[in-house]
Amino acid sequence: MFEIDRHPLGLVSRDVGVEDGVSLERLAFRTADGEAVGGYFMRPPGDGPFPAILYIHAHGARYDIGAREILDGRASLVSPLGAEFARHGFASLMIEMPSFGQRREPDESTRTKALLWRGRSLAGQMLGEQASAFDWLSGRTDIDSTRIGAFGLSMGATLGYWLAAAEPRIACVAHLCCYADFGTLIETGAHDLHGIYLTIPGLLNVASNGEIAGLVAPRPQFIGVGDQDPLTPPVAVDLALSQTRAAYRAAGAEDRLGVHREPRSGHIETPAMREQMLAFFERYLLRT
Repeated sequence: MFEIDRHPLGLVSRDVGVEDGVSLERLAFRTADGEAVGGYFMRPPGDGPFPAILYIHAHGARYDIGAREILDGRASLVSPLGAEFARHGFASLMIEMPSFGQRREPDESTRTKALLWRGRSLAGQMLGEQASAFDWLSGRTDIDSTRIGAFGLSMGATLGYWLAAAEPRIACVAHLCCYADFGTLIETGAHDLHGIYLTIPGLLNVASNGEIAGLVAPRPQFIGVGDQDPLTPPVAVDLALSQTRAAYRAAGAEDRLGVHREPRSGHIETPAMREQMLAFFERYLLRT
């Protein structure tokens, strides 16, 4: 269902430069079907090898942003994260997801409907492409392949912990503003606030979101949510957390599951989330 190993990406070109003391590579990949996929790789100065973060961009109905989130940020983030990660000692990679940025055509609805007719999903394609991006990142000589984490907000959050559940080489994952039990969202009608791209046929017959996130155990995981976020209402978060915590408890890794909830924040990264997320990566990726 997650289409791992079904969406290889081949590097076509890269343009290497430096901006504000940070190494920046503008990347061009191509899918097996010939679609162009842009991306950005950023890292601190020096030779490395560096710990790295596979950074997955958000949705927010901002199809114009795409992979430029790593450079420019977005309204739901405190500030752009690519240079911030580099200043903290991390390399980061972001690729453009289908229907965003330079891949806006075909649009999300057109792509999703065509894939659903064939028993697949746009989320599955996204996960397969992110898995290929992880392979490319882990193969770089300036990257320590044993210290690669994943991060995302909103759409990037869900794809982040789903991918970490399926890819055991991801050392840790942090995600913000998209963690909840989807069965509960369906019961309350809140599932319709999520885009159609996220629908994976039959997934809830296999596992819930809390169970999927639990598959990351015993590897470290940080979850950030706001209780005023309509996409993650407390009743749905509570059920998912009970399942994820049970998995970490069974793995003897309760101390590796970090949760930050803010009673008055919504679908945004807050300064407290930023601080704790960076501290999480510093703890588990910088310290060996």
